[in-house]
Amino acid sequence: MIPLYVNLFLVALFTYPLLLRKQTDWEVPICFESCCDFSWSPSMQAYDPPPAYFYTPPQLDAKSSFMTTIGTTIDIIESALRSLSLSLHVSDHPELMFEEQYAHDTLTDFIESHGFVVTRQYLGLKTAWRAEFTHGQGGRTLGINSEMDALPLIGHACGHNLIAVSGVGVAIAVKSALQAHNVPGKVVLIGTPGEEGGGGKIILLERGGYEGMEVCLMCHPTAGPVHSSSLGTTLAMQSIDAEFFGHSAHAGNAPWEGTNALDAAFLVYASVAVLRQQIKPDHRVHGVIQGSKGGANVIPDYSKMRWLVRAPDRDQLRTLRDRVKACFEGAATATGCRLKVTTGKPYYDLRQNGVLGKSAYPARSISRSIPPGGYFAETMSTYHAHAMYIILELPSLHPSFAIPTQPNGGNHTPAFAVSARSTDAHKACMTVTKGLAWTGFRVIADDRFYEQVSAASRQTVRHSLLHDISS
Repeated sequence: MIPLYVNLFLVALFTYPLLLRKQTDWEVPICFESCCDFSWSPSMQAYDPPPAYFYTPPQLDAKSSFMTTIGTTIDIIESALRSLSLSLHVSDHPELMFEEQYAHDTLTDFIESHGFVVTRQYLGLKTAWRAEFTHGQGGRTLGINSEMDALPLIGHACGHNLIAVSGVGVAIAVKSALQAHNVPGKVVLIGTPGEEGGGGKIILLERGGYEGMEVCLMCHPTAGPVHSSSLGTTLAMQSIDAEFFGHSAHAGNAPWEGTNALDAAFLVYASVAVLRQQIKPDHRVHGVIQGSKGGANVIPDYSKMRWLVRAPDRDQLRTLRDRVKACFEGAATATGCRLKVTTGKPYYDLRQNGVLGKSAYPARSISRSIPPGGYFAETMSTYHAHAMYIILELPSLHPSFAIPTQPNGGNHTPAFAVSARSTDAHKACMTVTKGLAWTGFRVIADDRFYEQVSAASRQTVRHSLLHDISS
């Protein structure tokens, strides 16, 4: 037995140098700290990934051919996916929400030609669709989303052409791996219309479109440092339409007889501008006054505004929404107008499954792709988040990935529409597609991995329920 004084000496010998280290040596690198800081600094571009992100389960080491199958499949169809993406992007075809008929027809024909059973006009939505492939008996079901719609005036300035072909690529690659390695399972790809404000995924969710899935995957392009990606959250968001009803009068002869609805709209705009000084840095309120056909010599008896309210989570969104609605009510009182408020379906904040996220990075590292160190904060919103928020038991992964952009040319700008059709953007998209396909295949093929994913999802459910009870 070693004497006690010898043990104490050894402890002191090995711990004394550690005690001399500066406090900064113990701090977590900035790029791995909480994403609650919605700022960007060069220090966040460090690519020093934590070791856990590159862990490959031992039981899959001997099955690296799965990754080869997936990578080879995507490489084979990459040029076809590129042509498909460009066909959705060209000026004749960028279609607005729920008008994605060309995208519906083109994507369903393509995926059907690759051996999927396709349901067109899915669940009563004329531009929604479902593509399904089953191999063997039993097994788990992987769900994937493909978005399709463009934006008014600026086309595919959110890169949904890339999202669409990524979903197609993931589905075909996983199908190929199931067949090549004789793994039982099912792949379900959903064409989701109306992402840019229509709530297409929510409608599909309410009609049972996501039933039976074990996991749901998709990705989204954005601006950011080259070869960077994000597994952060997105802001919760809700749209609000405010309509003011007044009384018209001759603006020159008897303006006192009128009740000016346009004045109410401008009071709201000014009130919200003042409100912004008192909201948190990670809250957003933005809106427009919609056009009027009235003449300048007539007191406007009607005006309409559309506002979007965003906050980090569901509860903060509700609070901010009520504060904005108070601006509407104050303007109606001040001008004597009647007010009608219509709230749209909310987007809730995105809750990523951490186990799925960690799995995606080893695959993308193997394929010499996007390093996982370059994280950036998210201030976008998505209906994917709402759908997965409601069915918390359904784990989801929704990484954002950077494509090359011009300065100040981020999402929802004409410059981003140009970037979304570039060759480099397509290459980045294919890289992420391989990572998602590898992760999706593991969900089906790896029992241990799926149990870890499910455990993380159950933990999220427990936290959510506790939060709801406490609030």
